[in-house]
Amino acid sequence: MSKRDYYEVLGAQKGASADELKKAYRKLAMKYHPDQNQGDASAEKKFKELNEAYEVLKDPQKRAAYDQLGHSAFDGSGGFGGGRSHSGFHGGGAAGFGDIFEEMFGDFMGGGQTASGRSRAQKGNDLRYDLDLSLEEAFSGIQKTISIRAAVSCEDCNGSGAKKGSGSTTCPQCHGAGVQRTQQGFFTMERPCSACQATGQIIKDPCVTCHGQGRTMKSRKIKVSVPAGVEDGTRIRLTGEGEAGLHGAPAGDLYVFISIQPHRLFRRSGEHLSFQVTIPMATAIIGGEVEVPTIEGGKTKVKIPEGTQSGKQFRLKEKGMSIMRQSKRRGDLYIKIDVETPVNLTLKQKELIKEFDTLSKEHNNSPSSQSFSKKLKDFWKTFKG
Repeated sequence: MSKRDYYEVLGAQKGASADELKKAYRKLAMKYHPDQNQGDASAEKKFKELNEAYEVLKDPQKRAAYDQLGHSAFDGSGGFGGGRSHSGFHGGGAAGFGDIFEEMFGDFMGGGQTASGRSRAQKGNDLRYDLDLSLEEAFSGIQKTISIRAAVSCEDCNGSGAKKGSGSTTCPQCHGAGVQRTQQGFFTMERPCSACQATGQIIKDPCVTCHGQGRTMKSRKIKVSVPAGVEDGTRIRLTGEGEAGLHGAPAGDLYVFISIQPHRLFRRSGEHLSFQVTIPMATAIIGGEVEVPTIEGGKTKVKIPEGTQSGKQFRLKEKGMSIMRQSKRRGDLYIKIDVETPVNLTLKQKELIKEFDTLSKEHNNSPSSQSFSKKLKDFWKTFKG
């Protein structure tokens, strides 16, 4: 009996893309899977036929050979009804479907394997370091040297875990895969191989220094370059500075989290800074100048116009924080005025204030307070009425 065209089996066009073939296969595989059609010989036959077709068409080289020569391209293997062909791929059936299913859904199944069945290298854990900075350091940027204690590659065995002159052999339990599989109905489940600790290799003569782990604990110093304008909560990633991997696997990364400490004078809001200045009542009345600090340690003068009210805000352009990754650009500095009411007045001062108050009412020098008094009087009149 002649075989059906593989594209026809999948219900796909000859020029279909890899994604289109995968979608077509998955749709029909779900429909004809033996677990969904128990006792249905026809469904089982179609399921095996689907596996056979998709095994060929998902591989670019096999697909090219099939497109050119058809089924005769693989006649030397005796078909795909079972066993292994000379090309190195498996035949149909539930096991074959499990491999394809894992290929399509492996990321969701939590597999520790690649599509070829080999275990992924056990990369070392990522590490975290919390770095406290002052606002001045965040403004200017700084290079800090930090000290961490973590697993590093063993120097005596170069991270292999094996004693010098010896090596490792393929794990007989997982056959080098690093994982053990079990089939549970429609799903293929995986768990790390306990015999080799998911490495796929067995070390017969372990290194005496690291006891076969390929890594040892060690304190080391690392330089961290903090850019100018860095903000609170910024995360700096140092690739490969984390924990060393098992048996020579790549190291993880080190994440440095920046925490900026509160400043005794300035308050930060993004790229801007604010600072409250308390001035005497006389300065607020007749005007003057006040000297204020800047974040880089300098000074600048702010002109206070006469009649300045408490809460008035002045903006000093480009006197704020550096802006990260924007050379020479800075935010602004906002100066908020707080007018101080004088205390501990002498008798003469009080007399002068009383005289000043009388003159102020005559010349309407306090329009806001007088307007407020009028509003209160109008409010009370409504109750009297």
